[in-house]
Amino acid sequence: MAEALSYPQKTIGDLAPKLAELSDDVLYGDVWERPGLSKRDRSLITVAALVALYRGDQLEFHLGRALENGVTTDELAEAFTHLAFYSGWPTSVTAITRLRNLLEGDAAA
Repeated sequence: MAEALSYPQKTIGDLAPKLAELSDDVLYGDVWERPGLSKRDRSLITVAALVALYRGDQLEFHLGRALENGVTTDELAEAFTHLAFYSGWPTSVTAITRLRNLLEGDAAA
């Protein structure tokens, strides 16, 4: 049975195989596995950075990962409210809209 493709392999592996490999091996295989922070904390930090930098495409994946790693919907909403004053109102409104779409099963919207 063939091994399931990772998210990087599925999304960018055909065009940028080395970038997908580095994502799998270095980012997710090493950085995300380091003992200094929990995966939950890494998810919250990553989501906050993506919101602040207005990186909506990557935000969708990491919102799902944050929920899987134990960050609650209420915590994400609170983080977005807090970030509105530091990264701007539009970044936070976009983030909460992306979260709503994910929760309603319409992440592509």
